[in-house]
Amino acid sequence: MKILKGLSKILGFILLFFILAILFLVAVINYFFFNIDRLPKGELLSEEVSPSGIYTVRTYISNAHSTVAPAVRGEVIYHNTFDTNRNIYWAYRIEEGKIEWISKHVVSINGRILDVRKDEYDFRKK
Repeated sequence: MKILKGLSKILGFILLFFILAILFLVAVINYFFFNIDRLPKGELLSEEVSPSGIYTVRTYISNAHSTVAPAVRGEVIYHNTFDTNRNIYWAYRIEEGKIEWISKHVVSINGRILDVRKDEYDFRKK
């Protein structure tokens, strides 16, 4: 009876270890491959300041190498918080970065409407 109790504890620890290892791997894969904040810088395409002057949105084209289609990254710069920036747009197989302000906090990047305070578009997370 004691042997079975000890064996069940060992199996429980092994199962817990594998569950934690899988969760860790999922987190690492998400961080390195699907995190919108870890995108390549790229070359500046366009830049537009918001009507209120609080935000600036910039778009960049990223051509990693010749075997990958171009992608466009958009970032917003928050001028009221020490010019911090955040990626808000990532589109694949596109070479244009058209920016148009709709209102004080809402911008259109290549036809995608985004609230710069909270929204983001990532083609990988459709």
